[in-house]
Amino acid sequence: MFFLTRFYTSLKKEQHLKLYNIKLNKMKSSTLKVVLVFGIALFMSSSAFAQSKDRQERKEPPTYAQLLKEMDKNEDGKLSEDEIKGPLKDDFAKIDTDEDGFISEEEFKNAPKPERKERKRD
Repeated sequence: MFFLTRFYTSLKKEQHLKLYNIKLNKMKSSTLKVVLVFGIALFMSSSAFAQSKDRQERKEPPTYAQLLKEMDKNEDGKLSEDEIKGPLKDDFAKIDTDEDGFISEEEFKNAPKPERKERKRD
């Protein structure tokens, strides 16, 4: 009788352990899912924040000194049509008001500002 009682008790413990392991595995699985969802949400929010931060930090237009440093290939202190690029090159004739073939600092300051591109809104 003692042996049967011990066997029954041992069987009950084994069943309890199996149930415990099943519950533990379910908890591990659900915990993993929660951590995964939280991680994805955190990643998405941080990338969205970074994008909005970039929008707030609008670039200021370059100064004439910066343009000279970047574009004055022959380092003569002047910007010719061959040296410049972008909107300045597109509007060179409008900007070079004295028609000497160079953009001076004064002409650069008085140059028409390029039109801003309109953003598409969803």
